[in-house]
Amino acid sequence: MAESRLIQSRYRLLDLIGRGGMGEVWSAVDESLGRRVAVKCLKPIGQDHDASFSAVLQERFRREARVAAALQHRGVTVVHDFGEYDGVLYLVMELLQGHNLSQLLDENEQRPLPVDEVVDIAVQVADALAYTHERGIVHRDLKPANIMRLVDGTVKICDFGIARLGENIGLTSRLTSTGIAMGTPHYMSPEQIGGGQVDHRSDLYSLGCVLYELATGVPPFDHEDAWAVLVGHRDTVPQPLSVHRADIPDHVERTVLDLLAKTPDGRPSNATELRRRMTQDQPALASSAAAATGRPGTRAPAALPAWGRRMTGGHQATATALRPVVPDHTAGLTGEWTTGAAPRGADLAPATSRPERPTPSPEALAVLASRHSAGLSLARLGRWEEAGEVHRAVAAEREHALGPDHPDTLASRYEVGLTLSRTGRADDALREFRRVAQGRERALGPDHPDTLAARQETAYVLGQLGRHFEAHDAYAAVLAARERTMGPDHPDTLACRHSLAFNLSRLGRLEDSFTLACEVAAARTRVLGADHPDTLVTRYEVAYALGQLGRWPEALSTYREVAEARARALGPDHPDTLAARHEVGIGLGRLGHGTQAVELYRSLVADRTRLHGANDPETLRARHGLGVNLGRLGRWEEALEEAREVSAVRQSVLGPDHPDTLISRREVAVGLGWLGRWPDALTVYREVAAARERVLGIDHPEALASRNDEAHCLEQLGRHSDAVELYRRVAALRERRSTRGR
Repeated sequence: MAESRLIQSRYRLLDLIGRGGMGEVWSAVDESLGRRVAVKCLKPIGQDHDASFSAVLQERFRREARVAAALQHRGVTVVHDFGEYDGVLYLVMELLQGHNLSQLLDENEQRPLPVDEVVDIAVQVADALAYTHERGIVHRDLKPANIMRLVDGTVKICDFGIARLGENIGLTSRLTSTGIAMGTPHYMSPEQIGGGQVDHRSDLYSLGCVLYELATGVPPFDHEDAWAVLVGHRDTVPQPLSVHRADIPDHVERTVLDLLAKTPDGRPSNATELRRRMTQDQPALASSAAAATGRPGTRAPAALPAWGRRMTGGHQATATALRPVVPDHTAGLTGEWTTGAAPRGADLAPATSRPERPTPSPEALAVLASRHSAGLSLARLGRWEEAGEVHRAVAAEREHALGPDHPDTLASRYEVGLTLSRTGRADDALREFRRVAQGRERALGPDHPDTLAARQETAYVLGQLGRHFEAHDAYAAVLAARERTMGPDHPDTLACRHSLAFNLSRLGRLEDSFTLACEVAAARTRVLGADHPDTLVTRYEVAYALGQLGRWPEALSTYREVAEARARALGPDHPDTLAARHEVGIGLGRLGHGTQAVELYRSLVADRTRLHGANDPETLRARHGLGVNLGRLGRWEEALEEAREVSAVRQSVLGPDHPDTLISRREVAVGLGWLGRWPDALTVYREVAAARERVLGIDHPEALASRNDEAHCLEQLGRHSDAVELYRRVAALRERRSTRGR
């Protein structure tokens, strides 16, 4: 490999920049694009293994590399490409300018870092882990050598997926005479050492070991003998950090020691909780940092350039992506973005004609980054209105400090668009996403992943607005760009194909939607695995398409499989699991299995009430399904009582004209009709029809369906001439709507 200096006639190796148990890392030039990259060459396969093992390993490598390439977060190293060449597996990654934490400790002569630096590193790594863990990805080999601190202060995690590859190849783990797996023993969790079940909390333990070493200068179990280290992880309580240094804040010490709990349940529940705990006492950290300067054994943190620290959330751009390809592109762009200069090649006025933009302080940008993260947390909790207020304020301040086309400004604007979309303000969201897409195209280029993400959200909002033909064209354009730049099986490409399948069903192209959804489900199964949440989302769409096509036995079977898989992968109480169970209930009802449907909905109502409360919209939706199926069983008194209660609560919670409220009121009318109370039913049908006409328009399909209900009720009351007249009016309105649509 090294002798050829050229991989796949594209990547020219230049300098060896690292060597380890897994192989070598080279700086290189991507001659197709003219950019500098890093190429990790794993040790040759097939030397100690037969052909069948090598084939399995190659497929596992491709799968792990695709997962790593799908990660789009400022705190995770970007993977550009991967493959196999002359028996060597290789990964092409962004070339990082900085040092890993192991080198940082060596440069500091193993002395502790200032507390504020330790906290800053902890927060940035926690943000990256929160992102990856939410996607079901566990690193498994977190250690100082796998965490980079760049020259601008950004912290990045490297080598996602590589640890599991190493286990298969036999490079990063070996067995001692006692059968203990040996990886990087100073940072292994007790469950890894014991061969137990490993989840995201194993990464938190490893991070605890890293933070302990950064804060004290030594690992928590610092022994020459590897076996003694492993026993320490398993059986020994680590010394408090304050034994090594007196200035460590109490909450930092408690948090790090909790990360080092012997059992996963004793640790912080997730990386987001870790971030909250590490930043709960910022004033104390400031005073600690001040006290650290000038003291023997510590050094003051370097003043960071603008916008470089702790920017998280969304699909943010990396600094190197902002610069067009030039021979020496590895330097950061901080100066260009903070002095008012435009990226080279941008269609802007010369720098001499523009006023200088003052460089914002790192402290001010850190505050904005923290507020941005708070907005993301509010959104994760479903508090979209509050999240929108936070992101709008941060976007305005970032635009003033950094400029309208700075990646962080656009990241905030992107989040503003999401909050508008999720709160029903689709028109405003469309304007916001178009603005972000245009800004990212200027700053990053038309095919950059962040640009495509904004264009894809634009397509989604067009679908929200019922503009499905425009949405189809937008999705198709993004899909073509993703396939061209990322390949057909990249997770982002598959996500776009999934959205296109969804939109096809809304265009009435049900067979096309079903076919495409099946293709995406098969591809996601191959790339991500059968139980990956994204795979299950697409299989859910397959089931929906089957239902729309009237193939309910197949739809019901698929919904059941999705519900069972989600219960395994996400847990029985996860919202996606509950949503799939609801669809199972719909399928049972459609196929005449009313008794089973009633049992399922009663159970679902109980679970929804326990988890979200009696007045939650999804709880009420489950109660609506229960009432419908009681009616199918002929239990109309019970069905009517359920419909009335749900209608009353929906009116109180959602408003009298909300579509769900009107659906429940219609169900009240249905129950009254089946009980022979036609005059009462007529009153309710008319109220529903009037509300739908007022909200949706006189010729909207749902308004016309309500007038048909009213005409049917008139027939039951013997008012045949009134019924005929109403039927004729509905037919004329339908014809008018059809003519207008042609």
